[in-house]
Amino acid sequence: MAVPKRKQSKSRKNKRRNAHPLTPPQMVKCSHCGSLKLPHHLCPQCGYYANRQIVEVKK
Repeated sequence: MAVPKRKQSKSRKNKRRNAHPLTPPQMVKCSHCGSLKLPHHLCPQCGYYANRQIVEVKK
């Protein structure tokens, strides 16, 4: 079984992770109110998911 002989330094770890920048979350328009929301999530503005009202949102 392969086991590292020495601990990897913080700088080496960070250099490796530097090649993988963070990407912003993908946003889609709500089919009911048109506001932006995360895909496959309940709309925080209107409370709809898949054209059905799931949660009553206080305004």
